[in-house]
Amino acid sequence: MAPGSKRSGGIFFLLALIIVLILVAVVVVIRFLPSIIPFNIPGLTSKSQVAVSTPVPTPQSVEIIILAQPVTRGGVIDVGMLTSAYIPVTQYTQGLFYTVSPGENDLNKKYADVVGKRAKFEMKPGTPLTPALLVDNRLGSVPSFDIPAGMVAVSIPITRLTSVAYALQAGDHVNIIASLLLGDIDQNFQTTLPNKSAPVTMPGATAQNGPVSGSITIGPATSDQGRAELDPVLNQPIYLVPSEAQRPRLVSQTLVQDAIVLWVGEFTAENYSAGTSGQPVQPTPTPAPGQNAAPPSTTPVKPDIVTLVVSPQDAVTLNNLMLTGPAAKLSLVLRSAGDTSKNPTSAVTLQFILDQYTIPVPAKLPYGTEPRFPSEGLSYPPLDNGR
Repeated sequence: MAPGSKRSGGIFFLLALIIVLILVAVVVVIRFLPSIIPFNIPGLTSKSQVAVSTPVPTPQSVEIIILAQPVTRGGVIDVGMLTSAYIPVTQYTQGLFYTVSPGENDLNKKYADVVGKRAKFEMKPGTPLTPALLVDNRLGSVPSFDIPAGMVAVSIPITRLTSVAYALQAGDHVNIIASLLLGDIDQNFQTTLPNKSAPVTMPGATAQNGPVSGSITIGPATSDQGRAELDPVLNQPIYLVPSEAQRPRLVSQTLVQDAIVLWVGEFTAENYSAGTSGQPVQPTPTPAPGQNAAPPSTTPVKPDIVTLVVSPQDAVTLNNLMLTGPAAKLSLVLRSAGDTSKNPTSAVTLQFILDQYTIPVPAKLPYGTEPRFPSEGLSYPPLDNGR
């Protein structure tokens, strides 16, 4: 065979081998490569390709519950007060807002998370409802959820002088001053000193009638117990008795600092929801006999009680002082808005006033003013004006 024929046959064989290898490579790519790398090959269908081409939709907004009508403080939420609105999912925080129950057509079920709860504050339409704005209806009175945890509310009597001339309103912060009248008492009898003295007759003999009964006879109390003193002029012992009843000694001190005024006056559902603390109450007219109604009174009744938020220990102390009666007087002083400082004070007695303000004790002089004080027309009016 000629050399040219041998060269042509070799080239043909090489080309055939290359074509076979290409076909094998194509078959391998079609058969195995899609399961490893999900290329988007036209006309090619595989499980991995189908999974990649089906994206999962994500929500773009959340349906929350809002008020459609205004609600008063302590009001119960019903279905007619509610509606819903959508907010972007980017502005939604899990647990911050109440959301509607999905797929519910019944409004009671749709708004089940808030229906029946009570409003902690007065709210306007369009307010998004949150757990911080509502409480369960079964939690008790409306004032109870205005008391901070660990604190209690206690009521004390007030007058125009002990309540800053009725300036107090709910939310004010006050200090409480206690003034006590202290007197000496017999430790065993637990009665006010001085004790009463009574004559005692001892058994003995008389010159005419012989011996008397062997028992001691104690007569009725005749005078206050006094004391014996030696008169420096006569150099004779004399017996002194009090000229009047014991004078109690007055002491005043700050008892509680930064108490919160919860309410002034009596609580009612209407005035507490409206926030009308401390407003004068018009008395209910009493019909006169034979009349349907008495003419309305134009004189409002001033509040005579205030409710304060204090610690449990302070509440026990205030309760004790109220039961002490006239010997204890409680006065409220109004604090500056936003002031949370607590400054110690000193107990005030007559001696403290004389020393602190350098008040001298007047000397006994052989002359005085005229007319003598107190005289008619110069006495001071009662501190509480009868209240």
